[in-house]
Amino acid sequence: MSGIVGSKLNIRGSDRIAKLGTDGQVLTSAGAGLSAAFEDLAAGISWQAIETGSTMTAVAGEGYWVDTTSNACTITLPGSASVGDTIIFADYDRTWGTNGIVIDSNGLNYQGDDDSFDVEYGTDGIGLSITYMDATKGWVPTFDEAVADVPFKANDNGIFGYGWAQGEYATAVTNLVSNVGVVATDTSGVGTARDNLAATQYGGDKGIFAYGGGPVSMSNLVSNAGVVATDTTGVGTARQALSACSYGGDKGIFGYGDASGDLSMTNLVSNAGVVATDTTGVGTAREGSAATQYGTAYGLGIFGFGRNGASNVSMTNLVSSVGVVATDTTGVGTVRRTLAACSYGGDKGIFGFGNGASYFGLTNLVSNVGVVATDVAAVGTARITPAGCEYGEDKGIFGYGYPSGGPYSSMTNLVSNSGVVASDVTGVGTARGYISACSYN
Repeated sequence: MSGIVGSKLNIRGSDRIAKLGTDGQVLTSAGAGLSAAFEDLAAGISWQAIETGSTMTAVAGEGYWVDTTSNACTITLPGSASVGDTIIFADYDRTWGTNGIVIDSNGLNYQGDDDSFDVEYGTDGIGLSITYMDATKGWVPTFDEAVADVPFKANDNGIFGYGWAQGEYATAVTNLVSNVGVVATDTSGVGTARDNLAATQYGGDKGIFAYGGGPVSMSNLVSNAGVVATDTTGVGTARQALSACSYGGDKGIFGYGDASGDLSMTNLVSNAGVVATDTTGVGTAREGSAATQYGTAYGLGIFGFGRNGASNVSMTNLVSSVGVVATDTTGVGTVRRTLAACSYGGDKGIFGFGNGASYFGLTNLVSNVGVVATDVAAVGTARITPAGCEYGEDKGIFGYGYPSGGPYSSMTNLVSNSGVVASDVTGVGTARGYISACSYN
């Protein structure tokens, strides 16, 4: 049991599982045994139309795709059942982690507990099969597992947006990046003009810009066609000079920053682009950091570098596949702030540029297990406050920023799928710094 709330039993995902075969044999949670078991359970089931409502009544012998994109769903089981009756439920859009399902056993027992207990499932991607055993045990899960979110396809396109332009003014213009790394001319700005913001992809194929100078906490969603939406009212502490990356393959996280002092709190972004309230910070509070995704199917993330008080740092903080930020990892490479980061190679990342004792063009590669490498000699013009994002599924691009002595620039540097940074490409679009970028598909 995962927890008791009053007299209610709260079951989260597969925390409480009875995996029983038809002969009572316990099934393992690995390999072909579980897959074969699910195929056996699904045989003869009559699958119904997709359920999107907040309530539904289930019928024995039927299977239901339950879409909770817009709302949670309470499922009422039959009021009477015969031994062997089976019902299957499946997470249609991998949203049960945000809006779960509640099962009302309607007078019958559920895993031996009476119907005064609320049974909840709240993990993305679950397939759930329940079978009626007898009056004592009632309905018992015979399969309760999250299905892996595969296949995975990295994003083809990128977008640079917002920033502080030459002539000292904030802007909201954006510049799209094609799947071959070509930056387009300016797209008229949508939303509040601002600088010092952050951006990340979410939902597998979309992006989000959020926070920024002021400081503010508003956000702007980016569609999978690269169209930026109007302002969404902010959630979480208003701040600037933060960074962001994706995690879990389809979600995002904003972290760290400055608001009358350095911060370490984070805000998770759901796979529907909803920003959550503040999560208490882990690791050294700082501003001017950068972040990127890495790992298999880009399921992991890393925050790195920045400035704490008067001191530049190089420590990093890893982000797990469920958005949990780890404590500080001792820094590798030149301490610096106002740098950028992006992914490359399908499972790795790269930090680049920034300033400390001087302006830098050097980079630091991140392995597919989150290990940061020592400095790679600079290629391209050293500068501060650029941005970086993925493109072409396995490559990256750094762009814009402020070179030593100025003025603001729109130059870019492509990153190959082996992490090699190319020389400067003449800039396109409004020259600016304190900019942000993310990928989309």
